[in-house]
Amino acid sequence: MSIAFLLTTLVVVATPGTGVVYTLAAGLSRGRRASVVAAFACTLGIVPHVLATVTGVAALLNASAAAFQVLKYAGVAYLLYMAWATVRDKETITVERDSAPASVGRVIVRGVLINILNPKLTIFFFAFLPQFVSPGEPDALVRMLVLSGVFMLATFVVFAAYGVLAASVRSHVISRPRVMAWLRRSFAGSFVVLGAKLATAER
Repeated sequence: MSIAFLLTTLVVVATPGTGVVYTLAAGLSRGRRASVVAAFACTLGIVPHVLATVTGVAALLNASAAAFQVLKYAGVAYLLYMAWATVRDKETITVERDSAPASVGRVIVRGVLINILNPKLTIFFFAFLPQFVSPGEPDALVRMLVLSGVFMLATFVVFAAYGVLAASVRSHVISRPRVMAWLRRSFAGSFVVLGAKLATAER
């Protein structure tokens, strides 16, 4: 495994995006445990893109403008829904001392959907992984799976670090409605911006 692969992976993973925003929101809203769950969910959402890449479905998605557009706008719609839900549902970004067990499932579902509905991830893996696998290399499939596993591990670690950091300042915003209102608007705005960015993305 090359240093170039590890450095590129860290840069890509650490760059703020929908997953980072969602993990930060989870850390602020329900604490450290929820942020780790959110990081795991976002990482889990990468699995379909990895499978699409190694099974060749990504090639079809890359070649078919219609398939890309359908998945892209489904992702945009979901990000806009997340923005609306963040503003409307005060539980989404409301700091509480005790997290409700029932919320874990919702954290996981939302985190998984955020990454599943992002077609740029499939295209990224389609363009990214082959650069580190030599043409005709024996066990190329296994190597791609290993590299994908490393990418997912890095995603989980970095996202969890973001979330835990957010959770560490959680106590400073408890019982401060104005701060929480500002945070809700900020996260909602971030989802809108990310949705707009995805809407203008080309293959």
